[in-house]
Amino acid sequence: MIELTNVHKGFGNHQVLRGVDLTIPKGTSMVIIGGSGTGKSVALKCVLGLIAPDSGTITLDGQDVTKADRDAFLARFGMLFQGGALFDSLPVWQNVAFRLLRGSLKRPKHEAREIAIEKLRRVGLKPDVADKFPAELSGGMQKRVGLARAIAANPEIIFFDEPTTGLDPIMSGVINELIREIVVEMGATAMTITHDMSSVRAIADNVAMLHEGVIKWTGPVSQMDTSGDPYLDQFIHGRADGPIESVR
Repeated sequence: MIELTNVHKGFGNHQVLRGVDLTIPKGTSMVIIGGSGTGKSVALKCVLGLIAPDSGTITLDGQDVTKADRDAFLARFGMLFQGGALFDSLPVWQNVAFRLLRGSLKRPKHEAREIAIEKLRRVGLKPDVADKFPAELSGGMQKRVGLARAIAANPEIIFFDEPTTGLDPIMSGVINELIREIVVEMGATAMTITHDMSSVRAIADNVAMLHEGVIKWTGPVSQMDTSGDPYLDQFIHGRADGPIESVR
């Protein structure tokens, strides 16, 4: 469904992506792992068309993403942002229904609210949360609101940017389970970037290891521990020694 072919992207003299090749089949969950600054977020933004690659191609269902009608293209996506990215001045239900209150997906206000409350229920939040403001919620609840917003418009494709950042291990586990359940339930295609190996094992069908701007290894999550790839092996076990240089 999503295919990156020899994608390069640099900023000034800093080359971030150096020839990324990656295929994400429809209805599967791909998790991209790699150290900070390896280009995971840049790759995601290129797929969304938020930044244009310098060379190479990115296609969605065979169509070049840089040539797609923006509104129709973005309507196919949902996104859970790393920091939650909730609007402080809006009550929870309006955060969840943000896309349903404007643009091409616009619904009547009462209908948008009903959908928001249903999506909040789906992520384990009670209806009384709908009229609260983000500042009144815990970090875990804010993350659930972000997840409810990501699925509010029933997208075909959902991106998760570090979905468990800032959460304790128990809440991280809850969010991972929710993401997996929802992706399977919706039949969505998912792309996640994360450092959290518990998230990888909970969410992924397939894993890709991005290092120094290229995919070093990709394959089913079941083969991750026996890949024999030194980069992947060092990363998933958190070893200081190996081909990935650490700053000391």
